Amino acid sequence: MKVSILWVDDEIDQLKPHMIFLEKKGYQVKPVTNGEDALAMVAEERFDIIFLDEQMPGMDGLATLNELKLRQPGIPVVMITKSEEEEIMEDAIGGKISDYLIKPVNPNQILLTVKRILDRSRIRNEKSAQSYLQSFNEITAMINDQPEFNDWITIYRRLTGWHMELKSSEEGLKQVLQDQIQSANSAFGKYIESEYYDWLRSGRDERPMLSPDIISEVVMPKMGNGKSTFLFIIDCMRYDQWLVFEQMLTPYYNITTDFYYSILPTATPYSRNAIFSGLYPSQIERHYPGLWTHGDENESSLNQHEAELMQAQFDRKKMKVKTKYEKVLQSAEGKRIAEKIVNYTQADFSAFVINFVDTLVHTRSDSQVLKEIAPDVPAFRELTRTWFAHSALFQMLKKLAERDVNIIITTDHGSIRAMRDTKVLGDRDTSTSLRYKFGRHLRCDNSAAIFIDKPEDYFLPRSKMNSHYIIAKEDYYFVYPTNYNKFQNKYHDTFQHGGASMEEMILPLINLQPK
Repeated sequence: MKVSILWVDDEIDQLKPHMIFLEKKGYQVKPVTNGEDALAMVAEERFDIIFLDEQMPGMDGLATLNELKLRQPGIPVVMITKSEEEEIMEDAIGGKISDYLIKPVNPNQILLTVKRILDRSRIRNEKSAQSYLQSFNEITAMINDQPEFNDWITIYRRLTGWHMELKSSEEGLKQVLQDQIQSANSAFGKYIESEYYDWLRSGRDERPMLSPDIISEVVMPKMGNGKSTFLFIIDCMRYDQWLVFEQMLTPYYNITTDFYYSILPTATPYSRNAIFSGLYPSQIERHYPGLWTHGDENESSLNQHEAELMQAQFDRKKMKVKTKYEKVLQSAEGKRIAEKIVNYTQADFSAFVINFVDTLVHTRSDSQVLKEIAPDVPAFRELTRTWFAHSALFQMLKKLAERDVNIIITTDHGSIRAMRDTKVLGDRDTSTSLRYKFGRHLRCDNSAAIFIDKPEDYFLPRSKMNSHYIIAKEDYYFVYPTNYNKFQNKYHDTFQHGGASMEEMILPLINLQPK
């Protein structure tokens, strides 16, 4: 079907050469000389794009534009004007018009404008597809070339970038990318299984930054310069979700992004307690037994001592600082804090735990409506974008952009879309988590999980004698043989965390400097 163009200009006869040029290029052009006729034509026919003269007798271009947008809000309109008035440019920027051209216009200008507006998405997708196919071999070579921890960060960043860029591409190409991500996670799981034990015993220059390093290596060096320092931990935030948040924060901040690795299991009781304490879980249990709770209790009991653990870390470093800690579980709490966020600049260091993304992950697992709204990773990413745009966190950050402060944003762990089940056996006291379990007599498919026979070797607490841990790799989730079909159907294609995947372990560590 030919692209249909409506051209509205009171001097339309002078534009016949332009219209003939477009028709030779395969476009269909309908001319009218005034706004009233344009509205009548739009009521009768479908047009792909409208060229609209700004200055016409009777109903002028701006009045016609307003009526067109009332009747067909999505139709692209290009305003053609004799002037370079700022108002026209602001209309273009504001989205009322798709573009504007200054008279006199030539046929090639018109052609390029049509292509830019109507073919932009197709051309961009084709170029992106070509670029990804060129990168495919490079990424595959990196995966197969025994990558180290910094290489894995590069691989993950590149795959995430392509996953976001190819979201509108043909299904076949997206499947190629998904297969490559799965292949990468398979190799990554083997890499973690091989190297993680040694990381826990290596010097700092021989391993990546891990959860217990965050406050001592990132936060503390920023303190003492007369500025208040803020740490925002967005529970369960993936790197791709951060990228959509970053787009909204760019007008307010200069942003730099580094990465660190979550400890195992990639679950809040372990990873976030490790961040605040500066210790591994078994060390917390040993040094602060009153501040460590082990088991399958809800998060409020597992992480109820974060403020005390944070203060204990500062005390160990002999740093006398005024600190604040807030955990935001409900929107009302967030609004309350956002209203008085500038008051927190009176403290040397303020830490905020933002729980919404984690809540969204768990809610989607139990809600068929949310699964339909966010059926895949791109849709889930857009759902978190919508949340952030209207969140108290965004309001806090916009207010802090007006202050001379240090801001660090990170997360305790990410999540992965769990697509493959694997059967697990254990006694009745085995924990109920889907991506990791601890208990006695645990058995599962060795190819689907990392088996930790001696928790103390991995700085993990031992809940009972002879207890073990299993950590899911790739996109597996654990299901008991009892009621197998029921739980397989319930948890298939849900976002989970606790395991060893790139999405759960490789985490953004962001520094914001107000512009």
